[in-house]
Amino acid sequence: MSILAIFAGVAVLVWFYLTAKDNGEERFKWAITGIIGYWLAWGGAKLAIVAVLSGFVAKSTILAIILNQIPVLCAIGAAFFIRKKLLADAAKNNNQG
Repeated sequence: MSILAIFAGVAVLVWFYLTAKDNGEERFKWAITGIIGYWLAWGGAKLAIVAVLSGFVAKSTILAIILNQIPVLCAIGAAFFIRKKLLADAAKNNNQG
């Protein structure tokens, strides 16, 4: 696991926590949802992309390092969409209540 993946995971955790705090939602629920979504997306991308393409870049260290960062970018994208969905649900609940 790369250092970038760990730092991005912590950043996602804090991002979701602060977003929930600003919107008056359950902070820990949002933070746990965000970090689980991040790690699931990271693991899925690692299995689907890196495992398949690692044979093509086995002799190039630079390309292997870059390839290993792709799951982090996929996980950050997934976290963005998860946060967007949580915000939409919170707005819907606030309009109804």
